[in-house]
Amino acid sequence: MTTRSETIGGAARAPRGKPGWLRKPLVHGDSPVRRVVKGLSLHTVCEEARCPNRNECWSAGRTATFMILGGTCTRRCGFCSVATGRPCAADPAEPERVAEAVAAMELSFAVVTMVTRDDLGDGGAGAMAETVRAVRSRVPGCRVEVLPSDLGGVRANLEVLLAAAPDVLGHNLETVRGLTPRVRSGASYDRSLEFLRRAREIAPRGVTKSAMMVGLGETLDDLRGAMDDLRAADVDVLAIGQYLQPTRANLSVQRYWTPDEFDVLRGEALRRGFAHCEAGPWVRSSYKADAMYASAVAARAARPA
Repeated sequence: MTTRSETIGGAARAPRGKPGWLRKPLVHGDSPVRRVVKGLSLHTVCEEARCPNRNECWSAGRTATFMILGGTCTRRCGFCSVATGRPCAADPAEPERVAEAVAAMELSFAVVTMVTRDDLGDGGAGAMAETVRAVRSRVPGCRVEVLPSDLGGVRANLEVLLAAAPDVLGHNLETVRGLTPRVRSGASYDRSLEFLRRAREIAPRGVTKSAMMVGLGETLDDLRGAMDDLRAADVDVLAIGQYLQPTRANLSVQRYWTPDEFDVLRGEALRRGFAHCEAGPWVRSSYKADAMYASAVAARAARPA
C-alpha cells in the first residue's frame, strides 16, 4: 500500500508561476529596525539575501539577522544573492555596533550570521566570537544564535567561536548531497556535517541547528537521507523552507512543495529525533529563531535522562 509520504517529492518539474500559498501580504511603512541598522552602518542577511520575511520581521516582529564582516562573500553559491568578490578588511568596531543595535532594538534573542571569508586565516571566527561577547556585555541575558560559514573546515577556528559560548550554533546544509556541487560553490556536504559533529563534541550542552531548502530538484528520499546524516551529527533543530529564486542570475526553481508536503517533512524529521523542526514554504534558518530555540530546549529537557 502506498502511503501519503511516498507520493511526494518525485521527479522535479518546471513550475508555472508561484502557487497561491506563496502569496504573502506586504507590510508597508518605515521600520525602526531599518533606521537602527542604517544608522549604525550594519548589514543584515534580511536585505543582502533578499529574505521574503523581512517586511514581517522588521515591521511586526522588530527582529533582524545581523550579517557581519561586510556585504561581500568570497564564494558564489547558486542560490544566494549576496555579492561576491574581494571583501573589505574586517572592521574591529563592528561587534560593538551590533551590540548597540541589539540594545536599541531591545532584543532578548539576537541572530548573527556572516559572509564566508575564505581570505581570513580564522575564517571570521574571531570576529563572530567578539560579536557574541559584545552583545552579552551590552545586553546581559540576551540569547545569541550564530550562523557561521564552515570556517574553512578548520577545527581550531570553530573552537575560537565556541569559546564565546553562543546559545545556538547553526550551520546550514542547504541542500542534499547530490545537489551540493551545483548549489553550494566551494562548500562540501561532508565538511558541513563534520562541522556540526565537531560543534557537538566541543560544546556538548549547546543547541545545534541546520536548515535546508527544497525546490532545487531533490526528492523525498534525498531529504530523508540528509535528515539521517544530520541526526548522525546529533543536530537538535532543523528548518526546511521553499527555495525562491532571488535574481535571474541564480538557480531556477524546479518545484514548489505544498504546505501538506511540508507537514510530511516535519513528521519525517520529528520521527528521526530532532528536538524541533520548523517546515513550511516561508521558513528560513533564522525565521522565528527564538521560538525554535525555546522549543528545542523544552523538548530536550523532556527527554528521559
